[in-house]
Amino acid sequence: MAGCSETMQTSGTASMMVTKGYAFAPPAAARGFCARQPRLCSPGGHVNQVKLTERRMAELKAVNSSVNARIIERNDSSAGIGDDWRIPTNAGDCEDIAILKKSELMKRGWPASALLLTVVTSGGAGHTVLTVRTDKGDLILDNRTGAVRNWAQTSYRYFARQSQSENGKWLRIES
Repeated sequence: MAGCSETMQTSGTASMMVTKGYAFAPPAAARGFCARQPRLCSPGGHVNQVKLTERRMAELKAVNSSVNARIIERNDSSAGIGDDWRIPTNAGDCEDIAILKKSELMKRGWPASALLLTVVTSGGAGHTVLTVRTDKGDLILDNRTGAVRNWAQTSYRYFARQSQSENGKWLRIES
């Protein structure tokens, strides 16, 4: 599809995700969340990559560790509710935790357009992480690890992420 690819890859490396075409429409829970919290779903800022300084890397690590330490991972179905995207206060599932990390970084001045919810699979199960687009590569903040790693250095199979330029759109990630 013309116009829906956001290819950003550094020469000769796999440090940046390459997208190709639109992916699935977000689930109803995501659309409901975006209607309630449009600032967390809009690609506002129009910044393709953030310059990764030592201070910014320290912020990524601090937010990742802080959120992972204070939010207990609990699947929506085990809590007796249907799929519910929200900003968690003490417990939530992977997409809730990724949303909180995005919110915390935006409060610190990071542009929404460089903070993208990303759907991956691990062992056949779906999982959501936060991708941070930087000039040093796409970095992953994940509730399963305290490490902030380049996306190519994780064991996940990447499926789709939020568009950096189109509100409500998701793009397929080439693997």
